[in-house]
Parts: sequence; structure tokens; C-alpha cells
Amino acid sequence: MPTPNAPQRPLAITAGDPAGIGPEIIVKAYLQAPEDLANSFVVGDVGVMRRAARVIAGPAGIAPPVLVLDSAAEAASVPPRCIPVLQVGPPAPELAYGQVQAEAGRLAASWIVWAARAALRGEVAGIVTAPVHKEALAAAGVPYPGHTEMLQAEAAAWAGRPLAEMPVRMMLANDELRVVLLSIHVSLREAIARVTGPNIEQTLQIADTALRAMLGRSPRLAVAGLNPHAGEGGRFGREELDIIAPAVAAARARGLDVHGPYAPDTVFMRARQGAFDAVIAMYHDQGLIPVKYLGLDQGVNVTLGLPLVRTSPDHGTAFDLAGSGQADPRSLIAAVRQARVLGQR
Repeated sequence: MPTPNAPQRPLAITAGDPAGIGPEIIVKAYLQAPEDLANSFVVGDVGVMRRAARVIAGPAGIAPPVLVLDSAAEAASVPPRCIPVLQVGPPAPELAYGQVQAEAGRLAASWIVWAARAALRGEVAGIVTAPVHKEALAAAGVPYPGHTEMLQAEAAAWAGRPLAEMPVRMMLANDELRVVLLSIHVSLREAIARVTGPNIEQTLQIADTALRAMLGRSPRLAVAGLNPHAGEGGRFGREELDIIAPAVAAARARGLDVHGPYAPDTVFMRARQGAFDAVIAMYHDQGLIPVKYLGLDQGVNVTLGLPLVRTSPDHGTAFDLAGSGQADPRSLIAAVRQARVLGQR
């Protein structure tokens, strides 16, 4: 916890893919939630953010001011409803909206790396990442499929550890449901291969540690099965009997409040009704579909296991909306609020 009267470190908000909706939802967030966005700044490009401000203003409106910062510390003195930007790298070229472009991926990655390193040095309280496009990152030659893996690599390098010694997990959360994923951006075939006892136990430990800090108590964790009806006693697959249940038992023996495996078609509903604080999902879509079905406007992605705070909105670049000014900033605002809470712990 910060000491009394100590200056609060700012939040860094990465601009995301400049061809997507990231810059626009950031501008809207500063306009619609000035108290939440106070003492934060955008890591990106001044020109990209000024173009987004013009989009939000519309042809007949006056674009909100975009202020150029010389350092992160200046964010605390920025007036409300102004967009403070720390220029990272040379001025970016103007890129077409709604298209996969290698230059957009390169820019987005450079902003993420800058913010991650600033957070690891303790210069910012945390980072909130606007959406990136995985194809654009790949086109730029970025060797990681998304934010989570990039941040894991930066944190491991900073700590001087092998990547395997910096395990991270993705948690998607809204006001009704929290879901922690056993695996993230891999094929379904690979995801099934990653349903192993050590992987489940490690996921449970990461989730328990993170949620204890967030909730101030031991979290109640539920584990979803892999197969229909959680295997139905082995009739529809033995992963629950041979792998998942023993891992749950081992975690319980270490004192974790964990239960399951439960049928995946009902466990998320039970958690939403208050029976559990979070559900451990066996693969990406198993966990994300129920969270996103409840609505993208309030969902927040939190990376667990990092030595820094990172949150993001629960949606992508929405190329079909980019440049229209219609994108909804509520998930980004929720991500900023969550980062504020986590950054004080």
C-alpha cells in the first residue's frame, strides 16, 4: 500500500492497434469518465490520438485537446477531459482504419514493451492495454500471439528467469462472473494436451494467490470439467477421473478452497449465482464464451502471475467500427478502475 501523502504513480494506457478502435475508446474514456482517468496517460503516438479525437468530435465538433507529455510524472497535472500522450518512438504514419497492417502491429508492440518496462521499473502503478490485432503483430514479426505472452516475456527477462519460471494466466471478469483460463492462445488440440495435473495445480495456485489479494480472503474456486457432463463417470472421457480430480484433491490438501470438476454447462451459472468466486476453465473458449455472453461492455481481462498490474477491455480491435466513432468505451473504463484497485495493493 502507498504511504500516506505519497504521490500516486500514474497508470499507463497503451493505445493498441492504431487501425482499430483502441485510440477512439481511449478518447471517449477521458471524456466520459474524467475522474477515473485522472493521473493516467496514453503510451502511443500523438498523431494517432489526435486523429481519434477528431473522429470522436465529428465533422461539426471541436476535437478534445491532446496534450504532449515529456514524462509520466506530468500526468497528475493534466486537466480533466484532456488526453495526455507520451510519444514513444518517431511520429507514426497515418494508417488506414480497419485493416491488418504490419506497421500497426509494430507500433502497438513497441508501446506495450515501453509500458511493461516502465511498470517493471516501478514508474507507473500499472498498465491498461487497448486491443491489438494478432495478425498485425504476426505480420510485424512479433514472436508472441498477444499481450499476455508479450508481458510474460518482458517480466521473465526483467527478473532474469526462463519463461517457464514466470507462469501467467488470463482472468476474464465482470460484475457477475470471474473465469481463469488453463491455457490461452493455442489450438483446441493443444489446449486438450495441456490439461495436465501440474498445469491445473499451477493454475489453481496462481488464481488463489491473485484472488486472495483482490478479495482479502480465501477465494472459492470451481474447476470445470473438460468433457460433456464432466465425463459422466468416465463414459465420455477419463480426463476428469485421471487428471482433473487428482489435481483438485492435491490443491485442497494444500489448503485451497477448490471444488470440482463440475459439468462445464452448469458451473458458470452456479458461479454467477454466487456459489464460487471464480471458475477455472479448461480452455480458452470454454471460459470466454460465458463471460462475453454476459456483455462486452463491462468485461475486464486481468493477467495473473505478473510482477506488474495489467488489465484490458474484454474485446478486440473491432475493425468494422474503427474510424466511425461508435465504439463503446465502458469495458476500457472498467479496466482502468480495476487497475486502480490492483495498483494500490
